[in-house]
Amino acid sequence: MKFPNPIPVKEIAKRIGADIIGSTTQKAFGINEIHKVRPGDITFSDVEKYFEKSLNSEATIIILNKIVPCPEGKTILVVDKPFEAYDSLVREFRPFRPLTAVVAEDAIIGKNTHIEPNVIIGHHVEIGDNCYIQAGVVIQDYTIIGNNVVIQSGTVIGSDAFYFKRKPEEYIKWRSGGRVVIKDNVEIAANCTINKGVSGDTILGEGTKLDCMVHIGHGVEVGANCLFAAQVGIGGKTIIDEGVVLFGQVGVAQNIHIAKNVVVLAKSGISKNLEEKKVYFGYPAKEAKTTFRELAALKQLPEFIRANLKLTK
Repeated sequence: MKFPNPIPVKEIAKRIGADIIGSTTQKAFGINEIHKVRPGDITFSDVEKYFEKSLNSEATIIILNKIVPCPEGKTILVVDKPFEAYDSLVREFRPFRPLTAVVAEDAIIGKNTHIEPNVIIGHHVEIGDNCYIQAGVVIQDYTIIGNNVVIQSGTVIGSDAFYFKRKPEEYIKWRSGGRVVIKDNVEIAANCTINKGVSGDTILGEGTKLDCMVHIGHGVEVGANCLFAAQVGIGGKTIIDEGVVLFGQVGVAQNIHIAKNVVVLAKSGISKNLEEKKVYFGYPAKEAKTTFRELAALKQLPEFIRANLKLTK
């Protein structure tokens, strides 16, 4: 998530009540969770075993709850509750703004784009040229849609990330400060849901096609010309390269990488990274030829057991 304008680190420290360690002349350009940080970003950690990961990340400003040595060229902001400080900044720059109109007054809609009745379009949405948005679609704040995009009825774009911080007594919801970015020539069928990122972007690459009832989790990045059949579900922050085909009811775990031109057959479950240009099947998904051999061998197991029991008598 980028700020509208760079913010001096002293001002950030004042806003969250933090002590400054390291450089006092930095400027913050955005705020991101550790998986999405870029130079100029703020991130945080409130668990000491993850301090090193945060300090060695690309983030420039790190919110911690303990004084530690500061790497050169970076700034540490020390507060009692880093998550609450981080979340307060996201809420300040992505405040809740209820819609008071069907189409927000600051939405931008391109030429020759057809919007059917009962479409809801949120604040700061941008829709390109020659798009077709069918009745009943909801497009939430900060969504960016390219040209020649089709979105069918009942689909929700930019719903909140399903992302909670676990406390001993409860789950605390992170404020979703990210966006959904849909590139040119994408088609999204009916009743799909695409979550915005927690702090970064959820991305659908150019020419990608989604069947009905596909769910794309927060921060997922899908490459160009992918094809996902009905009831595919993809966990948060997963990276899918170009040309990937996921057949019906494939489930994909969070934080994994599917390389380009992979094909995954129906009802498979993906729990680890997949190598490019291979066909996978099963749960957990393995190369299809391996899974089919195992299934064939398993089918012969009862007869094998009966034969061996006879030999031992």
